[in-house]
Amino acid sequence: MPSTAERAAWLRAELTRYAEAYYTHDAPLVPDAEYDRLFRELQAIENEHPELLTLDSPTQRVGAAPLKSLAPVRHRVPMLSIQTETDTTEGGAIAFDNRVRRKLELSADAPAIEYAAELKFDGLAINLRYEQGVLVQAATRGDGEVGEDVTHNVRTIRGIPLRLNARSMPVPGVIEVRGEIYMRRDDFERLNERQRERGEKTFINPRNTAAGAIRQLDPAMSASRPMSFFAYGLGEVADWNFAPTTHAALLDALSKLGLPVSEDRCVAKGAEGLVEFHKQIAARRDALPFDIDGVVYKVNSLALQRELGFRNREPNWAVAHKYPAQEELTELLGIEVQVGRTGAITPVARLKPVFVGGVTVTNATLHNEDELRRKDLRIGDWVIVRRAGDVIPEVVTAVAERRTGAEREFVMPTTCPVCGSHIARGEDEAIARCTGGLFCPAQRKQALLHFAQRRAMDIEGLGDKLVEQLVDGGVVKTPADIYKLGLLALSNLDRMADKSAKNLLEAIEHSKTAPLARFIFALGIRNVGEATAKDLARRFGNIHTLMDADLDALLAVNDVGPIVAQSIVDFFGEPHNREVVEQLLAAGLTLVQETVNTGEGVLAGKTFVLTGTLPNMSRDEASALIEAHGGKVSGSVSKKTSYVLAGSDAGSKLDKARELDVTVIDEDELHKLLST
Repeated sequence: MPSTAERAAWLRAELTRYAEAYYTHDAPLVPDAEYDRLFRELQAIENEHPELLTLDSPTQRVGAAPLKSLAPVRHRVPMLSIQTETDTTEGGAIAFDNRVRRKLELSADAPAIEYAAELKFDGLAINLRYEQGVLVQAATRGDGEVGEDVTHNVRTIRGIPLRLNARSMPVPGVIEVRGEIYMRRDDFERLNERQRERGEKTFINPRNTAAGAIRQLDPAMSASRPMSFFAYGLGEVADWNFAPTTHAALLDALSKLGLPVSEDRCVAKGAEGLVEFHKQIAARRDALPFDIDGVVYKVNSLALQRELGFRNREPNWAVAHKYPAQEELTELLGIEVQVGRTGAITPVARLKPVFVGGVTVTNATLHNEDELRRKDLRIGDWVIVRRAGDVIPEVVTAVAERRTGAEREFVMPTTCPVCGSHIARGEDEAIARCTGGLFCPAQRKQALLHFAQRRAMDIEGLGDKLVEQLVDGGVVKTPADIYKLGLLALSNLDRMADKSAKNLLEAIEHSKTAPLARFIFALGIRNVGEATAKDLARRFGNIHTLMDADLDALLAVNDVGPIVAQSIVDFFGEPHNREVVEQLLAAGLTLVQETVNTGEGVLAGKTFVLTGTLPNMSRDEASALIEAHGGKVSGSVSKKTSYVLAGSDAGSKLDKARELDVTVIDEDELHKLLST
């Protein structure tokens, strides 16, 4: 085990390296929570062993040295940081209030202290210097004493005024406004979307993106990244014909000068007021349009602030009360795949347990294979995990510099881990899927609900709750088992009276005679909708001919392209699916072939797309009417579409029709076509 002195030396070296990566290169190596943990450990060692304290310790400075490529700016008033309260419960607010009261030597029955409560933004601290109301300089925090001149980039931020508003408030001769440059989440997402469209690297999080933009040498690069600003304090001030007595009044004054100030602030009375503010913001944290990692409490009275003073590098009159970290560092122990209700294969990270976002996380989604490859994640990596609110935890990135060479690349399985069926991935699709369909237990509930729906086998009464009971109880495993159900089995289910059971059995019996097209659709073959099912039924005439069809035969069907054809081949290529079809037929299903459209009738050769609600008939009735007169009904609008039949509340199909200049008709106009 290393000695205390060796541990302190190691902590100083690591924290200095992390700080340089974070502040100087805008490329953090570890989450904030990891840095804070090591920082507190070093503080504890130095407090217990003062002889180990060095002048270059990270505990004795703020930030890091400025970049040599940007001109240095010496702050006339140092930009010091404030103490962090790491107790994320209400105890953190109470502890701060107790410290302030002790420092002021207040008795237990003394009035509550008034505090200004604000948000702790997750961005880049900045100092804006205005002379005679004009922005003349912008500088980063740097090491607290010397920062970097980034005026050329800050001028590109539209929310920062180049001249202060003199109409509502006297403008000082000199005023240094301190605040935070940040990036809104929606702006960040749009920026990343543009990066993806260009085939360029996406950014990890809004904070690093904003920080990197501010410290670019080219202002055009900064201007391309949408940034925002909030003011929260002052540096040097001279010749101001206004003397605020509270911090809240100061923020109001800054707002009147035209500077953006967050509306999410209040004046709180005592510990109770701080606790309430902390709770309210915690409840709204994930709904805010920007990232925060806590709230800030400041003694509201500026006179009391001066009385309380500073201790080392931090003011005694302010504290940052953090929320549970939304990003943490942990090990990626393994990668497995999960099978979703629709057969989607999703890689999932198995993690060394880590407390993040208020809960202990052991698993995190990796979305799909392409995302996993883009992030270059390997089994055994140290990774940064993020969890915000109720959002599913995800792995943000790997810490590549921690790799030892023992890490292993993940290999996507070729067969479903649940049922053993083949895993297929479409040429233009990001998600791989199990082809087990009717057989795969992971897809069982969804497959049964789809099979029983009105547009498929139309088994009335077989809904979500009943399917859940039947599957969870092991009563039904495939659609064929539906036709083996008896009154006794159904009556034993929760909330299933004899009458309901009899009605369901009647609906099941009635469904035994069904059009072939509905049966094909009911099988749930990927990419096969109702219109395609009808085309397949007309082309092949019976289910066995369809099951044996090869790619060439399928491609000969109208509107069946390579993706749909391959989906059909994959589905019937699984012996499990063919077996379920045979079991259904053995259960007594009679599949009726619909009248083949011979191309005769007044609508022969015309293709219709239906959208919206028709006044006098359902869309099913309209489809049947069109097909009875020789027309064809399709599910999507294209240049080949002859008419779009639109009712009320028509959606995107109507917009597409107008875009392609396809003729749009209503129900009355359809009847006119039929009467010609």
